Amino acid sequence: MKLEEFNFNLPEELIAQTPLLKRDTSRLLMVDRKNNDYKHKVFSDIIDYFNPGDTLVLNNTRVMPARLYGGKKGTGAAIEVLLLKTKEHNIWECLVKPAKRIKIGSIVSFGDGVMEAECIKVMDDGFRYFRFSYEGIFQERLDELGTMPLPPYIKERLIDKERYQTVYSKEIGSSAAPTAGLHFTEELLKKIKEKGVNIAYLTLHVGLGTFRPVVTENIEDHDMHSEYYTIDEETANIIDETKKRGNKVFSVGTTSTRTLETIARDNNGKIVAASGWTNIFIYPGFEFECVDGLITNFHLPKSSLIMLVSAFYDREKVLELYKIAVDNKYRFFSFGDAMMII
Repeated sequence: MKLEEFNFNLPEELIAQTPLLKRDTSRLLMVDRKNNDYKHKVFSDIIDYFNPGDTLVLNNTRVMPARLYGGKKGTGAAIEVLLLKTKEHNIWECLVKPAKRIKIGSIVSFGDGVMEAECIKVMDDGFRYFRFSYEGIFQERLDELGTMPLPPYIKERLIDKERYQTVYSKEIGSSAAPTAGLHFTEELLKKIKEKGVNIAYLTLHVGLGTFRPVVTENIEDHDMHSEYYTIDEETANIIDETKKRGNKVFSVGTTSTRTLETIARDNNGKIVAASGWTNIFIYPGFEFECVDGLITNFHLPKSSLIMLVSAFYDREKVLELYKIAVDNKYRFFSFGDAMMII
């Protein structure tokens, strides 16, 4: 398929710059695949589309304050370092700006020497491996020195850092939030559970690739980024029992979906306790083996995320729905509104 087939026109003013005051008051475009129908709703209305015995799967990853600003030792040149993934103890793969200033052996100092990072490997496109040195506990130093790695399309300053975390975030390790989950409140989750719906958690640490557009003319040539996931036995059993009963599994976000479908693909359609790295690329033609319903935000043109949504429903219909969302001034991207496809 051609990349241009996933393009659409998005006015810049529809890119949400700040979160709403109350998470679950965002708008919801409710889509029924069977009837090719849609309705304009409020996010808290999703409870009406669950039945007792269904399962809602959430990604409980927590975003690191992964963006660090420091100075190059010896010259004082301003350097920005974005932590992506840890390779081994105190060694991280990072994205650096300006990368041309950082060679093997270059040292970047943060917080007047509270923490330092030595470049030990140079890669293309601004990627570097750093070995970090510091006193005390790494996560405490990161909380002290780092800032939230908001997507580049968000220009406004985020006042409350917790608004770029889900209310159920737990396992720290992401460079970006699983944004479909930002709409949930503790109260809404409680109501869903009281209805008899199972709440299950998995972890997928979101990497920088979530912001990266596909650039190959033929999407099949795209090299998908890899991300670490884990799912425990309790969650696997909940999902397995749900499928056996004939109930539905609802996945919150493309991250949860990629994790579930990775595990199902590797285990003949069954969800089992597992962990590892996934680079699964879901685009039209993909056969879903686990997910029955998808809750997701509105994504960037030509992104792997809109391709996943198109695979779950239909490319042309998804683009029609995106045009409807634009015409009705839905808010797009990380702090934007949501779509639920059943």
